[in-house]
Amino acid sequence: MVKTDPSGTFGASASQTVSTVRPRSAVSAGVGFVGLGGLLGYLLLARYAPEIAACLGIDWGARGPMSGPNSAIASVLACGIPMVLWSVFVDKVHRNPSTGIDWAQRRPWRETVDISLTKLAGLWATWGLIALIYATMRYYWTGNYAFSMDLLERVAPWLLLVSVPYMLWLDRRMIEPRDGCYQFGRWLIASPKKGGRQPVDGRAIGHHLRAWAVKGFFTAFMLSIVPGNFSALVTVPMRDVLANPYMTGIWTLNFLYLIDVHIATVGYILTLKPLDAHIRTANPYGMAWVAALVCYPPFILMSGGPLDYQVNGADWGHWLAGQERLLIVWAVMLALLTAIYSWATMAFGIRFSNLTHRGIITHGPYRFTRHPAYVSKNLSWWVAAMPFLVTAGGWVEGARNVVLLAMVSGVYYWRAKTEEKHLLADPAYVAYWNWAQANAFVPRLCARLTGRQRPLIRLEPDERVGPVA
Repeated sequence: MVKTDPSGTFGASASQTVSTVRPRSAVSAGVGFVGLGGLLGYLLLARYAPEIAACLGIDWGARGPMSGPNSAIASVLACGIPMVLWSVFVDKVHRNPSTGIDWAQRRPWRETVDISLTKLAGLWATWGLIALIYATMRYYWTGNYAFSMDLLERVAPWLLLVSVPYMLWLDRRMIEPRDGCYQFGRWLIASPKKGGRQPVDGRAIGHHLRAWAVKGFFTAFMLSIVPGNFSALVTVPMRDVLANPYMTGIWTLNFLYLIDVHIATVGYILTLKPLDAHIRTANPYGMAWVAALVCYPPFILMSGGPLDYQVNGADWGHWLAGQERLLIVWAVMLALLTAIYSWATMAFGIRFSNLTHRGIITHGPYRFTRHPAYVSKNLSWWVAAMPFLVTAGGWVEGARNVVLLAMVSGVYYWRAKTEEKHLLADPAYVAYWNWAQANAFVPRLCARLTGRQRPLIRLEPDERVGPVA
């Protein structure tokens, strides 16, 4: 529902004042930075492996940098392990009440074994559904996705094996182990009563399935793009990187996107309660799923789709060729915008994922706007694509590309609104929303430019759909 609020605050009366103190972030800044440090260390090792081997007296033979797909996955581990260690030993996230775990509690095995077995049935059935979708959709067995499927095939037996002791161990310590996974397992295996099955919590099952739909869709996508992104960065000779401002800019952008991809991949993998990184709620609104999925293959509307804004176009390197100072300016602008985008992902640490609530982030670039990734990403597209200039088709083609890119930006605006509709069901996000509207740089700038103290559109959460976890 779209609604206006003359009081100027969401969820607060006109007599209430919004605090100038920024609400506490669910993740510390250190998590993302140690992940970046681990990734940088491995990148140097992979890129200069022949030289390092020579210094250590190791016979490296004719092998070059460690640029293969297995090395790319190792770089994800190098990024993720420091973040996990920081989260546990510095931030002590496993002690957070939001984990739903009471570490002092040790229920007897006989009290929880039936619950755990029911949850395992629900978990394995969920994995089976995801595997069936992967197997049915030919899209997942071509191109970059073939690597994802091969990797998931290799780790699947180990996941099945580890899930048994993990579930048995965790349920003894959970305050309420009968979650959506349990409800789904119970629905599957409980003997039906007279007149129907045993009653179950349908909303909890819906949350469980939505959460795993997010994890299944985006984990496969992220794993598919990790190897190519990593290899391109590790293998390109530095003489080519430094050949001209355009090449330096492109390499810098690829490096910044590598940071985003690696930390996001870690986030999709580590949805674990002991790390307080579990999916608390997955977005329950269909329009949010549509707005998000049209930005990713195979549903993408942009590259090659109806909203492709680069037809007969060329990027900044083409239009500014020979203008070294302008190339430097453009490269710096794009690097700054992409750095903000990657910084926004880093701020989540091990909790990044689309369409989910895994804790409210208020630090880093979220001090300046509620949607730093979307703002910076869209600005970078306008700066890089220069859609008003085309190589063929004249001003009509240029105007068309401008309109299409404006529509792409509109899609991301709508994504932001649907995400807020989901998160505003949490009072913690209401507090952050109100603080940002009154204190963050971008909302204040928009208010000054437009004369509006509130956004033109605001979507309120539907009380009938409230959170279930």
